[in-house]
Amino acid sequence: MTQSHMAREVAEIPQTARRFLSQSAGAVAKAAAAMRAADPDLIVTVARGSSDHAATYLKYAVELQAGVPVASVGPSIASIYRRPLKMGRAACIGISQSGQSPDTVDMMRAAGAGGALTLAITNHADSPLAQASAHALPLQAGVEQSVAATKTFVTSVLAGLALLAEWQEDEGLRHAVAGLPEAFDKALAVDWSPLAARLSRAQSLYVLGRGPAFAIANEAALKFKETCGLHAESFSAAEVLHGPSAIVQAQFPVLALGVEDAALPRLAETAARLVAQGADVFLTGAEVAGAVTLPSVRDLHPLCAPLVLAVSFYGFIEGLARRRGFDPDVPPHLRKVTQTV
Repeated sequence: MTQSHMAREVAEIPQTARRFLSQSAGAVAKAAAAMRAADPDLIVTVARGSSDHAATYLKYAVELQAGVPVASVGPSIASIYRRPLKMGRAACIGISQSGQSPDTVDMMRAAGAGGALTLAITNHADSPLAQASAHALPLQAGVEQSVAATKTFVTSVLAGLALLAEWQEDEGLRHAVAGLPEAFDKALAVDWSPLAARLSRAQSLYVLGRGPAFAIANEAALKFKETCGLHAESFSAAEVLHGPSAIVQAQFPVLALGVEDAALPRLAETAARLVAQGADVFLTGAEVAGAVTLPSVRDLHPLCAPLVLAVSFYGFIEGLARRRGFDPDVPPHLRKVTQTV
């Protein structure tokens, strides 16, 4: 069987990460210096799709590490409604693989006009998004042919973590970020075949996470939809108990993405409760009676561990798509560059 573009691009993630850390180090240092000088009271993010999941990841990372609140702003505020926003004490981070979507670019221009320090995370250093921003962090990911973003998603989060480490001058996080390419290599070797066997004919599932891992749950749910034709919903492992768990009955599949951080005991408690309701629960990072524990790379910085988990998930989901009869490179009705206004 011919290897898919998605499979090749997932395999490229470790080398792409090494290339970013080497070739974009100067851009990261300059942007971090600008962040220290601006000392923002608020950070806003502008993104859609997988890039918005990267923004959610950075929201948790920044709030946990820097103590600065992060909020997502809808691009339509600028592109459709044409309303200016006051951002004089804010930084605005725009994330886009292509850097071409008009609404995201319009919002970045509006943020700059409103007084924000603007930073773009994009694969294309000459893109409209990069040109509309004061600083740009080029992902150095090369061409991504599969419609489903993989290496650009991982490198977008990596760029944000590298920026955070330099902005905060945090040696522990710097060291952890530098070690991510090696961790990605290990992540590609894990085997999630028990989950693939359970989902080969499934129609729906829940994906759960807490903190930065909630962002990976969002990304996983999207990938289940676009590559496998599988309806998936993502929830915080706390939020799922506020209503959505009511439909979890016998053999309902649940993927709970746990990592070694302060939230893991609570996520495990939710997993145990869903097992008691009869769910088929698959869990990373912990062992829960009645659930299947999936392997994962251990002993990682808690802000980096969920991103490593995403790499394992990407290797799994590409194989699941083919097992379910889908071409993971060409999801129905989707294009690589989505331009919205």
